[in-house]
Amino acid sequence: MAEEMRRDERVFLMGEEVAEYNGAYKVSQGMVEEFGPRRIVDAPISETGFSGLGVGAAMYGLRPIIEFMSWSFCLVAADQIINNAPKMLYMSGGQFGCPAVFRGNNGAGGQLGSTHSWSVESMFSSVPGLKMAIPSTPRDAKGLLKSSIRAEDPVFFLESERMLGFGARGDKDFSRYLHANGNGGPTWAPPAPEDDDNFLIPFGQAEVKKSGTDCTVVAFGRPVHFALEAAEQLEKEGIDVEVIDPRTVRPLDIDTIIESVKKTHYCVVVDQSWPFASVAAEVGMQVYENALDHLDNKVIRVNNDDVPAPYSRALEQEALPHARKIVEAVRAVTYNA
Repeated sequence: MAEEMRRDERVFLMGEEVAEYNGAYKVSQGMVEEFGPRRIVDAPISETGFSGLGVGAAMYGLRPIIEFMSWSFCLVAADQIINNAPKMLYMSGGQFGCPAVFRGNNGAGGQLGSTHSWSVESMFSSVPGLKMAIPSTPRDAKGLLKSSIRAEDPVFFLESERMLGFGARGDKDFSRYLHANGNGGPTWAPPAPEDDDNFLIPFGQAEVKKSGTDCTVVAFGRPVHFALEAAEQLEKEGIDVEVIDPRTVRPLDIDTIIESVKKTHYCVVVDQSWPFASVAAEVGMQVYENALDHLDNKVIRVNNDDVPAPYSRALEQEALPHARKIVEAVRAVTYNA
């Protein structure tokens, strides 16, 4: 964000606690000292108000970054972010665009209860006129966010609270990947380049995080790491899994997924939102539409359990997608159960 603000004076950040408190998760640490309170703006607890302000600012030529402390809190701003922002260019006959980035934490953050643990990708990705990015690594987060800020369309940028300290606090879920090569990161997650104004990752370009021949596993966001952990376990059983991270849901790079399915003939889709009408359901349907003759079994989805997020740590972890569920799905779909 700081690089893009230095590059373009139209960019500003607004949200709860982003300035004086340096961000609820210290994402904007030091930015108010560099850019001042006119560009790093503390907002009241009113997502309806400050997201609407962001839409208006974007219509008049600025490039706002609107931070939701949690995407769970965006629901009160639904009229602004999904009924106005994505439709503005169309409704105005091309007179007003809305180049705004709405970003914040998505999914269960760790014992925050059901109302603070929403995964909103399935709810919002069906809306035409917006882009949606869900990074799984620091490198992808940087490249996609810079592309988001420069985009002419509204972008929903879904981060994971559980990964904000990625590589810093030694989270047990990812520590062995982070230190796999002895250089702070695995080969599939190189560090984000520093001070590179032109490091952009285009939307609609999936990345093969791990090549394989026996089963395609599609995952995005935090579940990518669980898919890679599952692939590591399955490799010991002689099952060579290919892990694909779409990185963006809108647009979706279905071509990369289809090419993989044509090679492996099996497909598992991992998605941290609920199963009914989920992104996983859409990906699975597109696989059927484009590669049915290449499938040797049905597509299996691994979703969050179809229940409100539990508060109990043990129950929450069990309800979410994790490596064991993915391993079981791959075994089942490849007839190795």
